[in-house]
Amino acid sequence: MTALTDGEWHRLHPATPLLRGGIILVAILGFVLANFRERLVDWVFGAPDLPGDPLQTAYERGQIGILSLIVVGGLVLGIVIFYASWRTHSFRVGDDVVEVRSGILFRTHRRARLDRIQGIAISRPLFARLFGAAKLDISVAGQDAKVQLAYLRGGDADRLRQDVLMLASGVRATDAGGPATAGVVPVAPSESPASAGIVGQRVRELLAPERDPGLAPPESVVSIHPLRLIASLVLSSFTVGLLVVGAFIIVTSLLGRREFFLILILPGVLGALGYYANRFTKSLRYSIAATPDGVRIGYGLLSTSNDTLPPGRIHAIEVSQPLLWRPANWWMIRINRAGAAGEGSAQASTTMLPVGTVEQVRKVLGLLLPGFANEEARALVLAGMTARSGSGFTDAPARAWPLRPFSWWRTGFAEAPGAVLLRSGFVRRHLSVIPLARVQSLRISQGPVRRVLGLVELGVHTVAGPVRASIDVADGAVGAAAFERWTHEVVLAEAADRSHRWASGGAAPGSGAHPGGGADPGGAHPGGGAQVDGGAHPGGGPQTHGGAHPEPGVAGSNA
Repeated sequence: MTALTDGEWHRLHPATPLLRGGIILVAILGFVLANFRERLVDWVFGAPDLPGDPLQTAYERGQIGILSLIVVGGLVLGIVIFYASWRTHSFRVGDDVVEVRSGILFRTHRRARLDRIQGIAISRPLFARLFGAAKLDISVAGQDAKVQLAYLRGGDADRLRQDVLMLASGVRATDAGGPATAGVVPVAPSESPASAGIVGQRVRELLAPERDPGLAPPESVVSIHPLRLIASLVLSSFTVGLLVVGAFIIVTSLLGRREFFLILILPGVLGALGYYANRFTKSLRYSIAATPDGVRIGYGLLSTSNDTLPPGRIHAIEVSQPLLWRPANWWMIRINRAGAAGEGSAQASTTMLPVGTVEQVRKVLGLLLPGFANEEARALVLAGMTARSGSGFTDAPARAWPLRPFSWWRTGFAEAPGAVLLRSGFVRRHLSVIPLARVQSLRISQGPVRRVLGLVELGVHTVAGPVRASIDVADGAVGAAAFERWTHEVVLAEAADRSHRWASGGAAPGSGAHPGGGADPGGAHPGGGAQVDGGAHPGGGPQTHGGAHPEPGVAGSNA
Protein backbone atom coordinates (compact mmCIF):
# COMPACT_ATOMS: atom_id res chain seq x y z
CA MET A 1 0.00 0.00 0.00
CA THR A 2 1.04 3.62 -0.46
CA ALA A 3 1.60 6.19 2.25
CA LEU A 4 -1.91 7.58 1.68
CA THR A 5 -3.45 4.40 3.10
CA ASP A 6 -1.32 4.22 6.26
CA GLY A 7 -4.24 5.21 8.52
CA GLU A 8 -2.85 8.71 9.16
CA TRP A 9 -4.45 12.04 8.27
CA HIS A 10 -3.27 13.61 4.99
CA ARG A 11 -3.93 16.93 3.27
CA LEU A 12 -4.99 17.62 -0.27
CA HIS A 13 -3.06 19.13 -3.19
CA PRO A 14 -1.37 22.45 -2.26
CA ALA A 15 -3.13 24.15 -5.19
CA THR A 16 -6.57 23.15 -3.85
CA PRO A 17 -7.39 26.68 -2.57
CA LEU A 18 -6.74 28.09 -6.03
CA LEU A 19 -8.58 25.28 -7.81
CA ARG A 20 -11.64 25.57 -5.56
CA GLY A 21 -11.74 29.36 -5.45
CA GLY A 22 -9.78 30.21 -8.57
CA ILE A 23 -12.88 31.01 -10.59
CA ILE A 24 -13.89 33.65 -8.04
CA LEU A 25 -10.44 35.22 -8.06
CA VAL A 26 -10.33 35.22 -11.86
CA ALA A 27 -13.80 36.80 -11.96
CA ILE A 28 -12.69 39.60 -9.62
CA LEU A 29 -9.57 40.30 -11.67
CA GLY A 30 -11.63 40.19 -14.87
CA PHE A 31 -14.08 42.72 -13.43
CA VAL A 32 -11.24 45.05 -12.46
CA LEU A 33 -9.56 44.83 -15.87
CA ALA A 34 -12.84 45.19 -17.76
CA ASN A 35 -13.75 48.36 -15.90
CA PHE A 36 -10.27 49.77 -16.21
CA ARG A 37 -9.96 49.12 -19.94
CA GLU A 38 -10.64 52.74 -20.97
CA ARG A 39 -7.85 54.04 -18.72
CA LEU A 40 -5.48 51.46 -20.21
CA VAL A 41 -6.45 52.53 -23.73
CA ASP A 42 -5.95 56.18 -22.75
CA TRP A 43 -2.49 55.45 -21.35
CA VAL A 44 -1.39 53.51 -24.45
CA PHE A 45 -3.15 55.26 -27.35
CA GLY A 46 -4.34 58.54 -25.88
CA ALA A 47 -7.99 57.77 -26.61
CA PRO A 48 -10.68 60.06 -25.13
CA ASP A 49 -12.26 59.19 -21.81
CA LEU A 50 -15.54 57.30 -21.85
CA PRO A 51 -18.19 58.04 -19.22
CA GLY A 52 -19.77 55.49 -16.94
CA ASP A 53 -16.61 53.62 -15.87
CA PRO A 54 -16.52 53.11 -12.06
CA LEU A 55 -12.75 52.91 -11.94
CA GLN A 56 -12.45 55.95 -14.17
CA THR A 57 -14.67 57.91 -11.81
CA ALA A 58 -12.62 56.76 -8.82
CA TYR A 59 -9.44 57.78 -10.63
CA GLU A 60 -10.76 61.27 -11.35
CA ARG A 61 -11.75 61.75 -7.71
CA GLY A 62 -8.41 60.57 -6.41
CA GLN A 63 -9.89 57.46 -4.79
CA ILE A 64 -8.08 54.87 -6.86
CA GLY A 65 -5.64 54.12 -4.00
CA ILE A 66 -8.44 53.40 -1.50
CA LEU A 67 -10.26 51.29 -4.08
CA SER A 68 -7.08 49.36 -4.83
CA LEU A 69 -6.58 48.66 -1.11
CA ILE A 70 -10.16 47.38 -0.85
CA VAL A 71 -9.67 45.06 -3.83
CA VAL A 72 -6.30 43.80 -2.59
CA GLY A 73 -7.70 43.34 0.91
CA GLY A 74 -10.61 41.32 -0.47
CA LEU A 75 -8.25 39.14 -2.46
CA VAL A 76 -5.99 38.58 0.54
CA LEU A 77 -8.98 37.76 2.73
CA GLY A 78 -10.22 35.26 0.16
CA ILE A 79 -6.79 33.64 -0.06
CA VAL A 80 -6.58 33.39 3.75
CA ILE A 81 -10.02 31.79 3.94
CA PHE A 82 -9.18 29.29 1.19
CA TYR A 83 -5.86 28.50 2.87
CA ALA A 84 -7.54 27.94 6.24
CA SER A 85 -10.09 25.72 4.52
CA TRP A 86 -7.25 23.69 2.98
CA ARG A 87 -5.49 23.35 6.32
CA THR A 88 -8.63 22.00 7.97
CA HIS A 89 -9.52 19.65 5.09
CA SER A 90 -7.86 16.25 5.54
CA PHE A 91 -8.54 12.58 4.92
CA ARG A 92 -7.34 9.17 5.98
CA VAL A 93 -7.81 5.64 4.72
CA GLY A 94 -7.84 2.67 7.07
CA ASP A 95 -8.43 -1.03 6.53
CA ASP A 96 -12.22 -0.65 6.74
CA VAL A 97 -13.20 3.01 6.24
CA VAL A 98 -12.37 6.18 4.35
CA GLU A 99 -12.76 9.37 6.42
CA VAL A 100 -12.83 13.03 5.37
CA ARG A 101 -13.10 16.00 7.72
CA SER A 102 -13.45 19.62 6.62
CA GLY A 103 -14.83 23.01 7.58
CA ILE A 104 -13.66 26.06 9.55
CA LEU A 105 -16.68 27.26 11.54
CA PHE A 106 -18.90 24.27 10.81
CA ARG A 107 -17.01 20.99 10.89
CA THR A 108 -18.00 18.02 8.75
CA HIS A 109 -16.76 14.48 9.25
CA ARG A 110 -17.69 11.82 6.68
CA ARG A 111 -17.01 8.10 6.96
CA ALA A 112 -17.49 5.55 4.18
CA ARG A 113 -17.22 1.83 4.81
CA LEU A 114 -15.12 0.10 2.20
CA ASP A 115 -17.53 -2.81 1.81
CA ARG A 116 -20.28 -0.31 0.85
CA ILE A 117 -18.32 1.41 -1.91
CA GLN A 118 -20.30 1.49 -5.16
CA GLY A 119 -17.69 3.07 -7.39
CA ILE A 120 -14.66 5.33 -7.51
CA ALA A 121 -14.43 8.12 -10.09
CA ILE A 122 -11.47 10.32 -10.95
CA SER A 123 -12.28 13.55 -12.79
CA ARG A 124 -9.81 16.04 -14.15
CA PRO A 125 -11.37 19.43 -14.98
CA LEU A 126 -9.40 21.44 -17.50
CA PHE A 127 -8.27 24.06 -14.97
CA ALA A 128 -7.13 21.34 -12.55
CA ARG A 129 -5.26 19.49 -15.30
CA LEU A 130 -3.04 22.53 -15.76
CA PHE A 131 -1.80 21.94 -12.20
CA GLY A 132 -1.55 18.15 -12.56
CA ALA A 133 -4.43 17.71 -10.08
CA ALA A 134 -7.46 15.43 -10.06
CA LYS A 135 -10.67 15.02 -8.06
CA LEU A 136 -11.48 11.62 -6.55
CA ASP A 137 -15.09 10.72 -5.72
CA ILE A 138 -15.90 7.63 -3.67
CA SER A 139 -19.58 6.71 -4.07
CA VAL A 140 -21.34 4.71 -1.40
CA ALA A 141 -24.95 3.59 -1.08
CA GLY A 142 -27.36 6.32 0.01
CA GLN A 143 -28.42 9.82 -0.96
CA ASP A 144 -25.68 12.47 -0.71
CA ALA A 145 -23.31 9.83 0.65
CA LYS A 146 -20.41 10.53 -1.70
CA VAL A 147 -16.97 11.13 -0.20
CA GLN A 148 -15.02 13.62 -2.29
CA LEU A 149 -11.31 14.42 -2.27
CA ALA A 150 -10.79 17.60 -4.27
CA TYR A 151 -8.01 17.88 -5.18
CA LEU A 152 -5.15 15.35 -5.21
CA ARG A 153 -2.05 15.05 -7.34
CA GLY A 154 -2.91 13.06 -10.46
CA GLY A 155 -0.61 10.16 -9.65
CA ASP A 156 -1.74 10.10 -6.02
CA ALA A 157 -5.38 9.88 -7.12
CA ASP A 158 -4.65 6.88 -9.33
CA ARG A 159 -2.67 5.08 -6.63
CA LEU A 160 -5.23 5.88 -3.94
CA ARG A 161 -8.05 4.46 -6.06
CA GLN A 162 -6.01 1.31 -6.61
CA ASP A 163 -5.37 0.91 -2.88
CA VAL A 164 -8.97 1.62 -1.85
CA LEU A 165 -10.29 -0.92 -4.35
CA MET A 166 -7.79 -3.48 -3.06
CA LEU A 167 -8.91 -2.92 0.52
CA ALA A 168 -12.57 -3.01 -0.52
CA SER A 169 -12.03 -6.32 -2.32
CA GLY A 170 -11.09 -8.02 0.94
CA VAL A 171 -7.35 -8.23 0.31
CA ARG A 172 -5.01 -7.20 3.11
CA ALA A 173 -1.26 -6.81 3.08
CA THR A 174 -0.95 -9.68 5.54
CA ASP A 175 -3.09 -11.89 3.29
CA ALA A 176 -0.55 -11.55 0.53
CA GLY A 177 2.16 -12.81 2.86
CA GLY A 178 4.44 -9.87 2.22
CA PRO A 179 5.12 -6.29 3.19
CA ALA A 180 2.71 -3.46 2.93
CA THR A 181 3.17 -3.23 -0.79
CA ALA A 182 2.29 -6.87 -1.45
CA GLY A 183 -0.36 -7.38 -4.08
CA VAL A 184 -0.14 -3.82 -5.39
CA VAL A 185 0.52 -3.37 -9.07
CA PRO A 186 3.35 -0.84 -9.26
CA VAL A 187 2.54 2.47 -10.87
CA ALA A 188 5.31 3.90 -12.95
CA PRO A 189 6.39 7.26 -11.55
CA SER A 190 6.06 10.22 -13.83
CA GLU A 191 9.09 12.20 -14.80
CA SER A 192 10.02 14.91 -12.37
CA PRO A 193 9.72 18.55 -13.37
CA ALA A 194 13.47 18.92 -12.96
CA SER A 195 14.23 16.25 -15.57
CA ALA A 196 11.43 16.90 -18.05
CA GLY A 197 10.29 20.44 -17.37
CA ILE A 198 6.97 21.37 -15.83
CA VAL A 199 5.55 22.51 -19.18
CA GLY A 200 6.51 19.31 -20.98
CA GLN A 201 5.11 17.23 -18.16
CA ARG A 202 1.76 19.03 -18.25
CA VAL A 203 1.58 18.69 -22.05
CA ARG A 204 2.13 14.94 -21.82
CA GLU A 205 -0.56 14.69 -19.12
CA LEU A 206 -3.02 16.62 -21.29
CA LEU A 207 -2.38 14.39 -24.31
CA ALA A 208 -2.24 11.11 -22.39
CA PRO A 209 -5.26 8.76 -22.70
CA GLU A 210 -7.65 8.75 -19.76
CA ARG A 211 -7.38 4.99 -19.38
CA ASP A 212 -3.99 3.28 -19.11
CA PRO A 213 -3.79 1.14 -22.30
CA GLY A 214 -1.82 -1.54 -20.45
CA LEU A 215 -4.36 -1.94 -17.65
CA ALA A 216 -7.04 -3.86 -19.56
CA PRO A 217 -6.85 -6.61 -22.19
CA PRO A 218 -7.33 -5.07 -25.65
CA GLU A 219 -10.19 -7.45 -26.54
CA SER A 220 -12.31 -6.04 -23.70
CA VAL A 221 -12.07 -2.42 -24.81
CA VAL A 222 -15.04 -0.76 -26.52
CA SER A 223 -14.71 2.70 -28.06
CA ILE A 224 -16.93 4.98 -30.16
CA HIS A 225 -16.00 6.75 -33.39
CA PRO A 226 -16.59 10.54 -33.19
CA LEU A 227 -18.64 10.56 -36.40
CA ARG A 228 -21.06 8.01 -34.98
CA LEU A 229 -21.33 10.06 -31.81
CA ILE A 230 -22.18 13.19 -33.83
CA ALA A 231 -24.78 11.31 -35.88
CA SER A 232 -26.40 9.90 -32.73
CA LEU A 233 -26.75 13.40 -31.28
CA VAL A 234 -28.32 14.68 -34.49
CA LEU A 235 -30.74 11.72 -34.65
CA SER A 236 -32.04 12.28 -31.13
CA SER A 237 -35.36 13.26 -29.58
CA PHE A 238 -33.81 16.62 -28.65
CA THR A 239 -33.31 17.36 -32.36
CA VAL A 240 -36.93 16.44 -33.11
CA GLY A 241 -38.14 18.76 -30.35
CA LEU A 242 -35.82 21.49 -31.61
CA LEU A 243 -37.21 21.19 -35.15
CA VAL A 244 -40.79 21.35 -33.87
CA VAL A 245 -40.07 24.49 -31.83
CA GLY A 246 -38.17 26.03 -34.75
CA ALA A 247 -41.05 25.39 -37.12
CA PHE A 248 -43.48 26.96 -34.64
CA ILE A 249 -41.30 30.09 -34.32
CA ILE A 250 -40.95 30.44 -38.11
CA VAL A 251 -44.70 30.01 -38.70
CA THR A 252 -45.48 32.51 -35.96
CA SER A 253 -43.07 35.07 -37.45
CA LEU A 254 -44.61 34.64 -40.91
CA LEU A 255 -48.03 35.39 -39.45
CA GLY A 256 -46.81 38.77 -38.25
CA ARG A 257 -45.48 38.01 -34.76
CA ARG A 258 -41.87 38.75 -35.70
CA GLU A 259 -40.92 39.57 -32.12
CA PHE A 260 -41.11 35.85 -31.35
CA PHE A 261 -38.50 35.19 -34.02
CA LEU A 262 -36.15 37.89 -32.79
CA ILE A 263 -36.54 37.09 -29.08
CA LEU A 264 -36.40 33.30 -29.24
CA ILE A 265 -34.34 32.28 -32.25
CA LEU A 266 -30.91 33.51 -31.10
CA PRO A 267 -31.13 32.16 -27.50
CA GLY A 268 -32.58 28.92 -28.85
CA VAL A 269 -29.76 28.44 -31.35
CA LEU A 270 -27.12 29.22 -28.73
CA GLY A 271 -28.74 26.87 -26.22
CA ALA A 272 -28.99 24.05 -28.77
CA LEU A 273 -25.37 24.48 -29.84
CA GLY A 274 -24.31 24.47 -26.19
CA TYR A 275 -26.27 21.27 -25.55
CA TYR A 276 -24.73 19.48 -28.52
CA ALA A 277 -21.23 20.68 -27.68
CA ASN A 278 -21.59 19.65 -24.04
CA ARG A 279 -22.89 16.16 -24.89
CA PHE A 280 -20.25 15.68 -27.57
CA THR A 281 -17.24 16.75 -25.51
CA LYS A 282 -18.40 14.72 -22.50
CA SER A 283 -18.79 11.56 -24.58
CA LEU A 284 -15.70 12.05 -26.73
CA ARG A 285 -12.86 9.60 -26.15
CA TYR A 286 -15.31 7.25 -24.47
CA SER A 287 -14.01 3.80 -23.63
CA ILE A 288 -15.06 0.92 -21.40
CA ALA A 289 -12.89 -2.02 -20.43
CA ALA A 290 -12.43 -4.74 -17.83
CA THR A 291 -9.87 -4.26 -15.04
CA PRO A 292 -8.87 -6.50 -12.11
CA ASP A 293 -11.17 -4.48 -9.81
CA GLY A 294 -14.21 -4.01 -12.01
CA VAL A 295 -15.36 -2.20 -15.12
CA ARG A 296 -13.74 1.15 -15.90
CA ILE A 297 -15.43 3.80 -18.06
CA GLY A 298 -13.48 6.80 -19.34
CA TYR A 299 -14.77 9.80 -21.27
CA GLY A 300 -14.19 13.51 -21.91
CA LEU A 301 -12.00 15.73 -24.07
CA LEU A 302 -11.01 18.91 -22.24
CA SER A 303 -12.30 17.84 -18.82
CA THR A 304 -11.87 14.10 -18.46
CA SER A 305 -13.30 11.51 -16.10
CA ASN A 306 -13.02 7.79 -15.49
CA ASP A 307 -15.21 5.69 -13.23
CA THR A 308 -14.50 2.23 -11.81
CA LEU A 309 -17.44 0.00 -10.85
CA PRO A 310 -16.41 -2.88 -8.57
CA PRO A 311 -18.05 -6.28 -9.12
CA GLY A 312 -21.67 -6.56 -8.07
CA ARG A 313 -22.45 -2.83 -7.97
CA ILE A 314 -24.75 -2.85 -11.00
CA HIS A 315 -28.40 -3.28 -10.03
CA ALA A 316 -30.16 -3.13 -13.40
CA ILE A 317 -29.21 -2.74 -17.07
CA GLU A 318 -31.27 -1.27 -19.88
CA VAL A 319 -30.55 -1.64 -23.59
CA SER A 320 -32.68 0.82 -25.57
CA GLN A 321 -33.06 2.02 -29.15
CA PRO A 322 -34.79 5.27 -30.19
CA LEU A 323 -36.83 5.15 -33.37
CA LEU A 324 -34.39 7.32 -35.36
CA TRP A 325 -31.52 4.96 -34.54
CA ARG A 326 -33.32 1.90 -35.93
CA PRO A 327 -32.08 2.18 -39.56
CA ALA A 328 -28.47 2.25 -38.31
CA ASN A 329 -29.21 -0.45 -35.68
CA TRP A 330 -27.60 1.58 -32.88
CA TRP A 331 -28.28 1.02 -29.19
CA MET A 332 -27.67 2.67 -25.83
CA ILE A 333 -26.88 1.01 -22.48
CA ARG A 334 -27.72 2.57 -19.12
CA ILE A 335 -27.64 1.13 -15.61
CA ASN A 336 -28.99 1.65 -12.12
CA ARG A 337 -26.30 1.94 -9.49
CA ALA A 338 -26.48 2.90 -5.83
CA GLY A 339 -25.18 6.33 -4.95
CA ALA A 340 -25.68 7.84 -8.43
CA ALA A 341 -29.34 8.87 -8.31
CA GLY A 342 -28.76 12.21 -6.63
CA GLU A 343 -25.47 13.17 -8.24
CA GLY A 344 -25.12 16.05 -10.65
CA SER A 345 -23.20 13.77 -13.01
CA ALA A 346 -25.72 10.93 -12.72
CA GLN A 347 -26.24 10.80 -16.49
CA ALA A 348 -22.55 10.24 -17.15
CA SER A 349 -22.19 7.78 -14.27
CA THR A 350 -25.15 5.66 -15.41
CA THR A 351 -24.47 5.59 -19.18
CA MET A 352 -22.30 2.62 -20.06
CA LEU A 353 -22.59 2.90 -23.85
CA PRO A 354 -23.80 6.21 -25.36
CA VAL A 355 -24.26 4.65 -28.80
CA GLY A 356 -23.06 1.35 -30.18
CA THR A 357 -23.66 -1.55 -32.53
CA VAL A 358 -25.19 -4.91 -31.61
CA GLU A 359 -21.73 -6.44 -31.33
CA GLN A 360 -20.60 -3.65 -28.99
CA VAL A 361 -23.74 -4.17 -26.90
CA ARG A 362 -22.84 -7.85 -26.55
CA LYS A 363 -19.30 -6.97 -25.51
CA VAL A 364 -20.40 -4.38 -22.94
CA LEU A 365 -23.00 -6.75 -21.49
CA GLY A 366 -20.26 -9.36 -21.26
CA LEU A 367 -18.23 -6.90 -19.16
CA LEU A 368 -21.16 -5.91 -16.96
CA LEU A 369 -22.61 -9.42 -16.66
CA PRO A 370 -19.91 -12.08 -17.17
CA GLY A 371 -22.53 -14.83 -16.82
CA PHE A 372 -24.07 -13.63 -20.11
CA ALA A 373 -21.07 -14.72 -22.14
CA ASN A 374 -22.62 -18.07 -23.14
CA GLU A 375 -24.54 -18.59 -26.37
CA GLU A 376 -27.93 -19.12 -24.72
CA ALA A 377 -27.76 -15.80 -22.88
CA ARG A 378 -26.54 -14.02 -26.02
CA ALA A 379 -29.49 -15.39 -27.96
CA LEU A 380 -31.90 -14.15 -25.28
CA VAL A 381 -30.36 -10.69 -25.32
CA LEU A 382 -30.51 -10.48 -29.12
CA ALA A 383 -34.13 -11.66 -29.08
CA GLY A 384 -34.99 -9.10 -26.44
CA MET A 385 -33.49 -6.37 -28.59
CA THR A 386 -34.74 -7.20 -32.08
CA ALA A 387 -37.30 -10.06 -32.12
CA ARG A 388 -40.94 -9.09 -32.65
CA SER A 389 -42.22 -11.90 -30.42
CA GLY A 390 -41.31 -15.25 -28.90
CA SER A 391 -37.67 -16.36 -29.24
CA GLY A 392 -37.44 -17.52 -25.64
CA PHE A 393 -39.64 -14.77 -24.15
CA THR A 394 -43.06 -15.24 -22.58
CA ASP A 395 -45.09 -12.57 -24.36
CA ALA A 396 -48.34 -10.87 -23.41
CA PRO A 397 -51.50 -12.53 -24.76
CA ALA A 398 -53.43 -11.07 -27.69
CA ARG A 399 -56.16 -9.79 -25.37
CA ALA A 400 -53.64 -7.17 -24.11
CA TRP A 401 -53.98 -5.12 -27.32
CA PRO A 402 -56.47 -2.57 -25.85
CA LEU A 403 -53.81 -1.48 -23.33
CA ARG A 404 -50.79 -1.81 -25.64
CA PRO A 405 -52.13 -1.69 -29.22
CA PHE A 406 -48.72 -1.21 -30.89
CA SER A 407 -46.42 -3.27 -28.68
CA TRP A 408 -48.29 -6.08 -26.92
CA TRP A 409 -46.69 -8.73 -29.16
CA ARG A 410 -43.13 -7.84 -28.02
CA THR A 411 -43.95 -7.15 -24.36
CA GLY A 412 -42.80 -10.04 -22.22
CA PHE A 413 -40.19 -11.57 -19.96
CA ALA A 414 -37.55 -14.30 -19.96
CA GLU A 415 -35.44 -15.96 -17.31
CA ALA A 416 -31.72 -16.65 -17.43
CA PRO A 417 -29.50 -18.18 -14.73
CA GLY A 418 -29.52 -15.58 -11.95
CA ALA A 419 -31.26 -12.83 -13.93
CA VAL A 420 -34.62 -11.66 -15.28
CA LEU A 421 -35.04 -10.06 -18.72
CA LEU A 422 -37.95 -7.74 -19.57
CA ARG A 423 -38.64 -6.31 -23.02
CA SER A 424 -41.16 -3.74 -24.17
CA GLY A 425 -41.63 -0.72 -26.40
CA PHE A 426 -42.57 0.01 -30.00
CA VAL A 427 -41.37 3.52 -30.77
CA ARG A 428 -38.45 3.12 -28.37
CA ARG A 429 -37.39 -0.46 -27.79
CA HIS A 430 -36.34 -1.47 -24.27
CA LEU A 431 -34.64 -4.53 -22.85
CA SER A 432 -34.01 -4.59 -19.09
CA VAL A 433 -31.70 -7.12 -17.43
CA ILE A 434 -31.90 -7.38 -13.63
CA PRO A 435 -29.53 -9.61 -11.61
CA LEU A 436 -31.65 -11.44 -9.03
CA ALA A 437 -29.18 -10.73 -6.23
CA ARG A 438 -29.73 -7.00 -6.75
CA VAL A 439 -33.54 -7.06 -6.62
CA GLN A 440 -34.95 -5.05 -3.71
CA SER A 441 -38.63 -5.85 -4.18
CA LEU A 442 -41.08 -7.51 -6.53
CA ARG A 443 -44.58 -6.33 -7.28
CA ILE A 444 -47.59 -7.84 -9.03
CA SER A 445 -50.72 -5.71 -9.43
CA GLN A 446 -54.09 -6.00 -11.09
CA GLY A 447 -56.52 -3.13 -11.44
CA PRO A 448 -60.15 -3.44 -12.61
CA VAL A 449 -59.33 -3.17 -16.33
CA ARG A 450 -56.56 -5.76 -16.15
CA ARG A 451 -58.81 -8.01 -14.05
CA VAL A 452 -61.43 -8.01 -16.80
CA LEU A 453 -58.76 -8.80 -19.40
CA GLY A 454 -57.06 -11.42 -17.22
CA LEU A 455 -53.80 -9.46 -17.11
CA VAL A 456 -51.37 -8.37 -14.40
CA GLU A 457 -48.51 -5.92 -14.13
CA LEU A 458 -45.09 -7.20 -13.00
CA GLY A 459 -42.51 -4.87 -11.48
CA VAL A 460 -38.92 -5.55 -10.40
CA HIS A 461 -37.59 -2.81 -8.12
CA THR A 462 -33.94 -1.88 -7.66
CA VAL A 463 -32.17 1.29 -6.55
CA ALA A 464 -33.28 4.54 -8.15
CA GLY A 465 -31.98 5.21 -11.63
CA PRO A 466 -32.88 5.56 -15.30
CA VAL A 467 -33.84 1.89 -15.68
CA ARG A 468 -37.51 1.12 -14.97
CA ALA A 469 -37.86 -2.66 -14.93
CA SER A 470 -41.53 -3.55 -15.36
CA ILE A 471 -44.02 -4.94 -17.87
CA ASP A 472 -47.57 -3.74 -17.54
CA VAL A 473 -49.36 -6.46 -19.52
CA ALA A 474 -48.76 -10.13 -18.70
CA ASP A 475 -51.10 -13.10 -18.53
CA GLY A 476 -52.59 -13.33 -15.03
CA ALA A 477 -51.77 -16.98 -14.29
CA VAL A 478 -48.35 -16.85 -15.94
CA GLY A 479 -47.46 -13.61 -14.15
CA ALA A 480 -48.53 -14.95 -10.75
CA ALA A 481 -46.41 -18.07 -11.24
CA ALA A 482 -43.42 -15.96 -12.30
CA PHE A 483 -43.88 -13.71 -9.25
CA GLU A 484 -43.75 -16.67 -6.86
CA ARG A 485 -40.81 -18.22 -8.69
CA TRP A 486 -38.79 -14.99 -8.74
CA THR A 487 -39.45 -14.39 -5.04
CA HIS A 488 -37.86 -17.73 -4.17
CA GLU A 489 -34.95 -17.26 -6.59
CA VAL A 490 -34.16 -13.78 -5.27
CA VAL A 491 -33.82 -15.13 -1.73
CA LEU A 492 -31.46 -17.87 -2.89
CA ALA A 493 -29.40 -15.47 -5.03
CA GLU A 494 -28.91 -13.00 -2.18
CA ALA A 495 -28.01 -15.78 0.26
CA ALA A 496 -25.32 -17.04 -2.14
CA ASP A 497 -23.91 -13.61 -2.91
CA ARG A 498 -20.32 -12.96 -1.81
CA SER A 499 -19.21 -10.31 -4.27
CA HIS A 500 -19.10 -7.47 -1.73
CA ARG A 501 -15.58 -8.81 -1.02
CA TRP A 502 -14.84 -9.96 -4.55
CA ALA A 503 -11.17 -10.88 -4.03
CA SER A 504 -11.95 -13.12 -1.05
CA GLY A 505 -14.27 -15.47 -2.88
CA GLY A 506 -17.00 -13.87 -4.93
CA ALA A 507 -17.01 -12.09 -8.23
CA ALA A 508 -14.64 -12.55 -11.08
CA PRO A 509 -12.24 -9.72 -11.79
CA GLY A 510 -13.40 -7.24 -14.33
CA SER A 511 -17.08 -7.86 -13.73
CA GLY A 512 -19.56 -5.19 -12.87
CA ALA A 513 -22.29 -7.54 -11.72
CA HIS A 514 -23.09 -11.22 -11.64
CA PRO A 515 -26.38 -12.62 -12.78
CA GLY A 516 -26.24 -15.14 -10.04
CA GLY A 517 -24.97 -12.80 -7.36
CA GLY A 518 -23.75 -9.30 -6.83
CA ALA A 519 -22.47 -7.10 -4.10
CA ASP A 520 -24.75 -6.23 -1.24
CA PRO A 521 -25.29 -2.50 -1.69
CA GLY A 522 -25.75 -2.03 2.00
CA GLY A 523 -22.79 -4.10 3.08
CA ALA A 524 -22.39 -7.65 4.34
CA HIS A 525 -24.97 -9.48 6.42
CA PRO A 526 -23.25 -10.42 9.67
CA GLY A 527 -25.48 -13.35 10.39
CA GLY A 528 -25.28 -14.83 6.95
CA GLY A 529 -29.03 -14.71 6.34
CA ALA A 530 -30.50 -13.40 3.13
CA GLN A 531 -31.79 -9.87 3.28
CA VAL A 532 -35.18 -9.62 1.59
CA ASP A 533 -36.96 -6.63 3.10
CA GLY A 534 -34.35 -3.92 2.58
CA GLY A 535 -33.19 -3.91 6.22
CA ALA A 536 -30.34 -5.65 8.01
CA HIS A 537 -31.02 -8.88 9.88
CA PRO A 538 -27.82 -9.72 11.78
CA GLY A 539 -28.97 -13.11 12.89
CA GLY A 540 -32.01 -13.74 10.79
CA GLY A 541 -32.93 -15.59 7.68
CA PRO A 542 -35.18 -14.65 4.77
CA GLN A 543 -38.18 -12.48 5.47
CA THR A 544 -40.99 -11.50 3.14
CA HIS A 545 -43.92 -9.20 3.52
CA GLY A 546 -46.48 -7.35 1.47
CA GLY A 547 -45.35 -4.34 -0.51
CA ALA A 548 -47.17 -1.19 -1.59
CA HIS A 549 -50.56 -1.65 -3.23
CA PRO A 550 -51.27 1.22 -5.61
CA GLU A 551 -54.12 -0.71 -7.23
CA PRO A 552 -56.76 -3.12 -5.92
CA GLY A 553 -55.74 -6.75 -5.91
CA VAL A 554 -52.01 -6.21 -5.42
CA ALA A 555 -49.63 -8.70 -3.84
CA GLY A 556 -46.05 -7.78 -3.01
CA SER A 557 -42.83 -9.26 -1.74
CA ASN A 558 -39.86 -7.11 -0.88
CA ALA A 559 -36.59 -8.74 -1.77
